[in-house]
Amino acid sequence: MTGNIQEFVLDSETTQAILWQYDGAERLQTLIKKKAEWYDANWKGFWEDWYRDVFNLDTANDFGLSVWAIILDLPLYTSQQPSPPDYHNFGFGNYGFNFDNGNFAVDVPVINSLTVENKRLLLKLRYFQLTTRGAIPETNAFLARLFGPGAAYLADNLDMTITYVFTQPIAASLMYALQNMDILPSPAGVGYNIITLSSPSFGFAPYGLNFDNGNFPEV
Repeated sequence: MTGNIQEFVLDSETTQAILWQYDGAERLQTLIKKKAEWYDANWKGFWEDWYRDVFNLDTANDFGLSVWAIILDLPLYTSQQPSPPDYHNFGFGNYGFNFDNGNFAVDVPVINSLTVENKRLLLKLRYFQLTTRGAIPETNAFLARLFGPGAAYLADNLDMTITYVFTQPIAASLMYALQNMDILPSPAGVGYNIITLSSPSFGFAPYGLNFDNGNFPEV
């Protein structure tokens, strides 16, 4: 996104204010140069830091991303509420014991934290969603820039639905945000779903043994 941001010229160039009649006024020139040094250390430095840490979404820090979240009306956290009493969670035994792992039931509210880079990614998705019509070619071009070539793409199911396909591992907190924040671009009136091709599936087959995980693949 850097290529679309206007370059700012922050040099004060206060010495240009000295008229030729005062070329020999050493005290005046010293005062002007001292003022230029103050501008470089305070005014110029401040705006350079602001441009990097807030204005530029590609380089913004955590505070800058919080400002962007307000502008784009996107919360940078998600919360998962406790599962209802009649939730049929996976497990062995009367109380759903499941090897102390698994993301099948939640007893207390959980705040899903996101890394700085995940926040940046979600905000870029939100910005793209607000500024595009959601056509598949332009969305796929954007996904290639955001996730890397071949890491994510959008497929048309030819039935007024589309599918976001992620071929590389996605952090659980990020995937939860993608599934619950409604920020993935899509044409008006078209539904979408998400699948991941890299998630290990739970099972008892020779190639599906992974009791250290608790996620089922989406089909």
